[in-house]
Amino acid sequence: METETARPTKKHYYITDDRDAIVRTIMANQRTFLAYLRTALTLFVAGVTFVRFFETPWVVAIGWGFIPLGVATAVVGLWRYNVLRLRLKHHNAYDLSGHRIADPLDQPPTE
Repeated sequence: METETARPTKKHYYITDDRDAIVRTIMANQRTFLAYLRTALTLFVAGVTFVRFFETPWVVAIGWGFIPLGVATAVVGLWRYNVLRLRLKHHNAYDLSGHRIADPLDQPPTE
């Protein structure tokens, strides 16, 4: 006599399978944002250094170009981070059939 094992529903698969993927995507998004900030800070500091410590006109001009480029890089990085964060937040709110579900990140992992 065979015993039937309880098979998880499709909704259950969705939550557990997506849980790891969502966590990985969130962490990748954070790493990418930090890379944007690192690049922005490098450009900004290089620009200030060129303007402050060099007297050659073309080096000073490059420095003045690096400063707004660094600020723009930080703004673009923040914008891209928030766009993906909001997409993930919206994605987590619905299951495969379009019904609203709890956030998979708030649920304990299933065994």
